[in-house]
Amino acid sequence: MSVPEIGTPAPDFTLRGVLLGDGGAVERRDFSLSAHRGAPVVLAFYPGDDSLVCTKQLCSYASELDRFRDLGTTVWGINFGDLDGHEQFARKRDLRFPLLSDIDRKVVEAYGIQMPGLGLKRSVFLVDADGVVRWKHVARLGLTFQDTDTITKEIAALSLR
Repeated sequence: MSVPEIGTPAPDFTLRGVLLGDGGAVERRDFSLSAHRGAPVVLAFYPGDDSLVCTKQLCSYASELDRFRDLGTTVWGINFGDLDGHEQFARKRDLRFPLLSDIDRKVVEAYGIQMPGLGLKRSVFLVDADGVVRWKHVARLGLTFQDTDTITKEIAALSLR
């Protein structure tokens, strides 16, 4: 599959995920993109739990989660890791947004960001309230990531479209 183009429907999916709540309680449930219609969502595909760049990326989003929420937007982290690994990562780093498990790699394939033999390309997709891709960044090497300022500027621009 190829990477979805701006202005096209985002590939729908349902994945199991973990969400760390107040007091350390963890909720494990299904997260469906189509069920999230009505509000924008940032899909942050990252190669691995607790790796150097991934930790910096997800911790930066977590530390500024209120900026996303103030714009009515949810952040979902997605990779191939299992739920136990996601829970451990969320607890260790206090990540309070869903971490979804794409163990069978179907979502990564649907978004065209797989790297055979290596995993996935670090990528961020902004999906609007109608389920349409409005912005994306797909890294070639994945050694850097899109910061909160860049992403929230794109979210704010959704209201101008």
